Amino acid sequence: MIGYFVKRGLWLLLTVWVVFTLTWLLANASPGSPFSSERSLPAEIEANLRRHYNLDKPAHVRYLLDLGNLLRGDLGVSSKQVDFTVNELVSLCWPVSAALGLAALAWAAVVGLVAGVVSAARRGSLADYSLMSIATVGIALPNFVIAGFAILLFSFLIPLLPPAGWGSPRYLLMPAFCLGAPYAAYIARISRTGMLDVLSQDYIRTARAKGLSRRAVILKHALPTAVIPVVSFLGPAVAGIITGSLVIEKLFAIPGIGYSFVQSAIDNDTPMAMGIVVLYTILLFTMNTLVDAAYTWLDPRVSWEDV
Repeated sequence: MIGYFVKRGLWLLLTVWVVFTLTWLLANASPGSPFSSERSLPAEIEANLRRHYNLDKPAHVRYLLDLGNLLRGDLGVSSKQVDFTVNELVSLCWPVSAALGLAALAWAAVVGLVAGVVSAARRGSLADYSLMSIATVGIALPNFVIAGFAILLFSFLIPLLPPAGWGSPRYLLMPAFCLGAPYAAYIARISRTGMLDVLSQDYIRTARAKGLSRRAVILKHALPTAVIPVVSFLGPAVAGIITGSLVIEKLFAIPGIGYSFVQSAIDNDTPMAMGIVVLYTILLFTMNTLVDAAYTWLDPRVSWEDV
């Protein structure tokens, strides 16, 4: 186990370096300047700002300076919000995005898994057809379309939830639902397929022959194996929820990482954009590592050498 995590840690360092380098090259090759606006700055002030952000130095020197700052955990100073470092802005936005992402992933996993298990246990019934039809619609609709319908329904026709903003838990319900809805649909279909495959296995027939109840067979014997494909999907699901949160946070005016990333691209705030890209890279790599490690807990046949 220790060897596995050491190896993944080395891969994480290499991945962060590659992503940082590519992002740095693209950001510095893009046209425009963070100091360009409708109101032009005096030449002396712009020169001081360029000196402060090392923009007056050659490209290779700026790259090494930025890489050195990254190794020290310093993501730089925002070129638009000059009173704050990128670390401070990320620390303010991160709890908001984490709450939204965890809520969306939690309800998607629970609802999707329950729907898939019920659908498989009642294969061919009205419940099966109804749940899978809803799942198909959920997969077909992107989360921003679901958000539009949800705002119209729950904020205007039936005014139960606020249409935008952030504050109390009421502001979290609708964005989390819209963000997690497509993934709940995917998990429902994946868990149904996995459960149907497990229910046809010989050891399940043996458990039934022993006289175990239907609930015991499904929950105790079939579910631990059927949930493995769902766990495999959680890695891509986390990636999708993170990237999808950019749209949802912008739609619902939620001051999270996604909203800040979109705004940094609009403002040409290179330090902020690069800091968020590096943060996303570390988060996605860590989640995929934990998902791979979970195989050894869910399936005893999988060893640490296999993941």
